[in-house]
Amino acid sequence: MQTKFNKSTDAQHKITLESSIISSTWKVAKAYGGSDAEFEVKTSLVGEGAKIKIKGKSEGGKSLGKISDVIYCNQFSGKLTVPDNIKIGDMVYFEVELPQLSLKDESNHIPAGPPIEVTNMKWDVKEARRGDIVKMTADIAGVNDGSEIKVIILEYDQDGSHDKIVEIPTQVKNKKLELFWKYEYHEDTDEIPTHDELQKYGKSYNPPEYFFVVDIDSIQFGKNQESGLLEFKDFVDIELKSESGKGIPNEKYILYLADGSQRQGNLDNGGHAREKNVPPGEIRIEFPDIKDSVIN
Repeated sequence: MQTKFNKSTDAQHKITLESSIISSTWKVAKAYGGSDAEFEVKTSLVGEGAKIKIKGKSEGGKSLGKISDVIYCNQFSGKLTVPDNIKIGDMVYFEVELPQLSLKDESNHIPAGPPIEVTNMKWDVKEARRGDIVKMTADIAGVNDGSEIKVIILEYDQDGSHDKIVEIPTQVKNKKLELFWKYEYHEDTDEIPTHDELQKYGKSYNPPEYFFVVDIDSIQFGKNQESGLLEFKDFVDIELKSESGKGIPNEKYILYLADGSQRQGNLDNGGHAREKNVPPGEIRIEFPDIKDSVIN
């Protein structure tokens, strides 16, 4: 396509703008057997909705399937599935065709790797408290030791809209993942929906829970919570003072917790108490022997 024009500026000139395929590239460095490999096609001056055809191949004669679709905004992204039985070291590529414009292109060639397996994904504990150091582990096959991978920690959502908390780069060592993470809860626990609030909509209380996903060359393992769910447990400190600021000792209290449960206890001689392993969320405190003493 012509990009330089040396004609005069005081006259009209007719030029022809040509459509073209700028690039056809894989978005991954290796194509693993049994997994999807992402690719991207970029074009220039291709009309919206133009037909595009993709055909995945390997130099050894394996097919990675075909895609027929349309292109928008001069860009098309997709995935091709690498056969389970592809030979390790075979080179895979894809062909691009824009039939309405008679344009064709071929992608770069990348090596095929063995199928990846990520198994035994788990947390070392089932519950976490603020400041706890928790460990994530998994067995990884089909990836060389020292390979860069990512661990993505997500907060579980019953409706499937999981929130990403953090993405941590790490490496495979001895065919395993072993990663430590310091748990903190930075949101306002009062914003966690309580049992009473959710009951109006036919739902039940659910504390913040977390699972992790292992990402290897954009192939993700654990999206169905195979790691299990790590549950957040909180605590509450109770302090009762007189108007003069002196602690009121041994007073009975009742906690109304976010999950709809209750706890009872007595303050110590200094007017203090701490309740551990509390479901996080809004809490009401009542001192039943003191009139009008419910505190949110």
